[in-house]
Amino acid sequence: MAYPETRITCATNLWLRQMRFVKAGDANEGHTHNYDHMTLLATGSVAVHVDGKTTNFVAPQMIFIKAGKSHYIEALEDNTVAYCVHALRDKDTEEILDPSQIPEGIDAFRTNLARPL
Repeated sequence: MAYPETRITCATNLWLRQMRFVKAGDANEGHTHNYDHMTLLATGSVAVHVDGKTTNFVAPQMIFIKAGKSHYIEALEDNTVAYCVHALRDKDTEEILDPSQIPEGIDAFRTNLARPL
């Protein structure tokens, strides 16, 4: 098992993470978010593990991930591609902006950053 190859981009108010699972059995690291988001399964198939329960999906499929739910995605076949998609967060929610991108003088905002990319 390996982690997926990952590419990240932001455009306007949209954050996308492309995950290419090279081999069946590859999986991303389990985690939670304090916001709902979607995962777009573009090719292949995955098992989505949420709080100890598993659901299988086959592309093309849009997968809803609820805030506060521990989850991870495991590829069921080689060359599976999925995209996590969500809006950029504001200072009252979990930030995904790299702190190095925020200029001095925006300190109140800077202190609310939960984690860099």
